[in-house]
Amino acid sequence: MGFSGKHPTCTLLLLLSLSLLSLHTLLHRPRLPLPSPSAAFLSSASNSTLSAYLRRLTLRPHLAGTPLSLPSALLVHSHFLSLGLPTQITNFSALLSFPSLSSLSAHFPNASSAAVTLDDAAAAPGVVPPYHAYSPSGAAYGAAVFLNYGRERDYAALAARGVEVTGCVGLVRRGGGMSRHEAVANAAARGVAAVLMYTEGGFREGVERGTVMRGVGDPLSPGWAGGERLRVDDPRVAGRFPAIPSMPVSEAAAEGILATLDTERMPHDWRESFQSGDRRFWGVGPGPTMLNFTYQGEQVMSTIHNVFAVIKGSEEADRYVLLGNHRDAWTYGAVDPNSGTAALLDIARRFALLMRSGWRPRRTIVLCSWDAEEFGMIGSTEWVEQNLLNLGSKAVAYFNVDCAVQGPGLFVSATPQLDDLLVEITKQLLCLKQVKDPDSENAYVYEQWAAANGGVNKIQRLSRVDSDFAPFLQHAGIASIDLYFGIDFPVYHTAFDSYDWMVNFGDPLFHRHVTVTGIWGLVALRLADDPILPFNYLSYAAELQEYKNALNALVGESISLDPLTAAVEDFTTAAYEADGEIKKVRADESTNGQTLLRRRMLNDRLMLTERGFLDPEGLLGREWFKHLIYGPRGDSERENEFFPGVTDGKRKGGDEQAKIRHEIWRVSRAIERAASALRGGLT
Repeated sequence: MGFSGKHPTCTLLLLLSLSLLSLHTLLHRPRLPLPSPSAAFLSSASNSTLSAYLRRLTLRPHLAGTPLSLPSALLVHSHFLSLGLPTQITNFSALLSFPSLSSLSAHFPNASSAAVTLDDAAAAPGVVPPYHAYSPSGAAYGAAVFLNYGRERDYAALAARGVEVTGCVGLVRRGGGMSRHEAVANAAARGVAAVLMYTEGGFREGVERGTVMRGVGDPLSPGWAGGERLRVDDPRVAGRFPAIPSMPVSEAAAEGILATLDTERMPHDWRESFQSGDRRFWGVGPGPTMLNFTYQGEQVMSTIHNVFAVIKGSEEADRYVLLGNHRDAWTYGAVDPNSGTAALLDIARRFALLMRSGWRPRRTIVLCSWDAEEFGMIGSTEWVEQNLLNLGSKAVAYFNVDCAVQGPGLFVSATPQLDDLLVEITKQLLCLKQVKDPDSENAYVYEQWAAANGGVNKIQRLSRVDSDFAPFLQHAGIASIDLYFGIDFPVYHTAFDSYDWMVNFGDPLFHRHVTVTGIWGLVALRLADDPILPFNYLSYAAELQEYKNALNALVGESISLDPLTAAVEDFTTAAYEADGEIKKVRADESTNGQTLLRRRMLNDRLMLTERGFLDPEGLLGREWFKHLIYGPRGDSERENEFFPGVTDGKRKGGDEQAKIRHEIWRVSRAIERAASALRGGLT
C-alpha cells in the first residue's frame, strides 16, 4: 500500500513536520497519530534487548512452588528496581500439586509387554516430569480404548458401535473444545478407570503438561484470598478435581498404543480429523492391548510470588492501567510465558526512559508479573480477590500478554469498548511506517491483520478461561485485552519450549517480540494519558445487538426476547448519548476546574460501565464467574461465546424454558445496569 494519497493521517504528520505555523489550526483537528511519548517509546525498541531478557528468563525451568520459582521472581523484581521503579513482591500461600511417581506399561496379545516412555525426549535435570496437576493418585489395569476428544458426542459414537468403555484405560487427544478437566471428568462419568492424554501436531516426543483442576484460583479459598481455608476433603474443593487419575503422554507413545488396537469400529469423521493418514493409527479398542497405569502425586501448600512495579500517575493517581503477564512455566517457558515476560521487562525499560525525559503518565500504570498461572490463574486470581474493592472502583483496564510470540499472525481479543483503540493504534503504526509485520517483508501489522481476516480487523472476545485476564474481566468486570502472535505452537507445555526453539523457529530475529511490545506499550500510553478514556461503547452496543439476534435463532419463537431487546435498545441509546458527550468535552479545550471535573465524571462512567454486566449470584454452577455477557462454557457442546447463562440453560434439564427465561431476565437487568452506569444517573 502506497503512502501518498491513501492515508490522510500520514499527510497530517507530514504537514506538521513542514510547518509550525499551522499548529494552531491543527490542534482543532482529530488527535495526532502519535504524540511524542509514543514516538519516543517506539524509537527505543531493541530486538537484542528482548532476546537478552528472554535468554535470562529461560536459563532454568521455573515451575511455581519449586525452588527455582523464587529466583525467577527476584530477577523480575531486580530489573524493575534497577530502572528506579517502585517495586514490591506480594506472596500468597496456595495449594499446588506435584508428581511423585508415574509409570505406564503396555501388555500385548502375544504376551509381550513394554514400558511406555512418559518423559520428553528433551527432558533435563530440574524439569518436572510430565503430569497433570491436581490429578488424584491411582492405579488401573484395563483394556486400552480410544476416546477421541472425550466429548459427549464421541461417547455416543462409540456406544452406537457397541464399544464398552467401563473399566478401560482411555486414550484422549487434546482439542475439540475440551479442557483437560472436562475430558477427564467425562471419562470418569462413564466408568473409565484412568485417562492418558496426548497432543497432535506437536513435537512427537514432547509431552504436554497441564492442570486438570476446574475453575481458577487457590482451591482452598474460592472467592477470597488467603486467611481461612477449606479442607481438602470439603466438597467445594474435592469437586474441582477429577474423580479418576490421568497423565499426559507424547504423540509418539499414543500412536504406539493406537497401532495395536482394533481398527474396525473407528467413526469415519474421527479418521478424517486425524493429522496422520496412516491406517495403523485408526484403532479404537477396547484392547486387545492392556495398559497398566500408575500415578502418585502430592498436594502441597506452597508460596507463590507476584511482582509489581508502579508508575504513579501525575493527575489521576487513583486510576490504574494494569499490564500483566505470568512468569511461571511448566519447563523453560520461552514461549509460554516468557516471550510475554520479556516484553513486560522491555516495556518497563522503555517507560523508564520516558520518565527520565520528564514524562509522567496522567494515570497510574501497574506492571504485574503473576505466579502460578499454569495451575489455574492462581496468582492473579488471589490478588484480584484481595484487592477487589479498590480494583472495582479504580481500575481502568487490564491488558494481558501471555504467550506473546507463538507463531505467525496477530490475534487480538478484547471487550468491545476497546475495539476502536486497538484498530486505531495499528493504523497509526501503518501511517508512520512503524512496526512492520514480522511475517511479511513489505506489509505492516494493520494490513496483514486485516488481510488475514477477509479485510476486517477481527477482534475476538474473552469468554474463555485460559489466562490471567479471567479474574479481571469475569470476576471484577474490568475492561480487558489479550494479545499474541500465532494461534498455537508445537512445543506447548513441553521441555522443548526453550530459548533454542525460539531462536530457531519461533522468532529468530525477535521481530514479533518487538511488534507485540510496541502495540502493548502504545495502547497502555493511550489508556494512561488520554484526557478522556478511549472507550467506545457504540461497539459494545453493536455486539449486544448481534448476540440478541443470534440468541433469537438459538432459543426459537417459543421464548420471548422482549426484555433483552428493550435492554439492548436502552444501552444503545446510552452509548450514543455518551459518544455525543465525549465529543463535546473534547471540543472544549479549556482547563478550568469545571471542565476537569466534567472529564473526571465522564471517565468514571466510561470505566464503571463494564461492572454493570456483573451479577452477584454469578453463573449457575460456576458462581465465581460474575460476568453475564462473557463467561466460560458450562460444557463443551456450547459453541457461542456470549450470554453463557442463557445458552447453558438449554442443557440443564428440568423446565428448560423456565430456566432460559430466568437467565434472559438476568442478562437484561445486567445490560440495563450497564446503561445506567454509562449515563451516570439514578433510575
